[in-house]
Amino acid sequence: MATQEFRRAETRRLLLTAATELFARQGYHATSVETVAAAAERTTGALYDHFGGKPGLLVALLEDWIALTVAGLTAGMQGVPDLDGRLAAMWSGLIHTDDEAGDAWLLLEFELWLHAVRDPEIGQIGAERFRQMRGGLAVALNDWSAEFAIDLPGPADEVAAQLIALLVGMAFQHRIDPAAVPAGVVLAGLRRLLELPGQPMLLAASADQSLHVH
Repeated sequence: MATQEFRRAETRRLLLTAATELFARQGYHATSVETVAAAAERTTGALYDHFGGKPGLLVALLEDWIALTVAGLTAGMQGVPDLDGRLAAMWSGLIHTDDEAGDAWLLLEFELWLHAVRDPEIGQIGAERFRQMRGGLAVALNDWSAEFAIDLPGPADEVAAQLIALLVGMAFQHRIDPAAVPAGVVLAGLRRLLELPGQPMLLAASADQSLHVH
């Protein structure tokens, strides 16, 4: 049983990996299920068994994308003692490039975003994932407010939505022109949105250097 479960999990992983690369490079509509199955060295029957077809494959990729975005927003924050460090860790995790996947996920982000806007079913799934993301960040903001004795500039759920909008918007710009959106600019924007007093503990130059993605 364990071997069968492993094989199914491996088949699913290979199909998703192939779809990630092909959808990113060729686009969703230009990629057939046969092409994905061949690239994964699996049958089209296996693809339909796991995902029900190409739309189901796109849904699975969308869910993975949102999960990666959530992980990026929270990665590296554990054990960071200061608020600026946590904000910097959120940005660093969000723009980190997977060395194995290269820039395929970066291209796929835009492909998935377009389909989430155009396709109501995909859009509902994306909206639910973003609701979960906002909810998790709102909890963190309330915790930070108590821990660092700061007043949030509005209800935590609203501030969470604004922070995510700023981070994702900055990340999209960073994908195209990294030099135009250095880490120091992002950190300053996050601090302004949160209406934090004083100067950031991380200077712009040092933040840019520490958050540079290789």
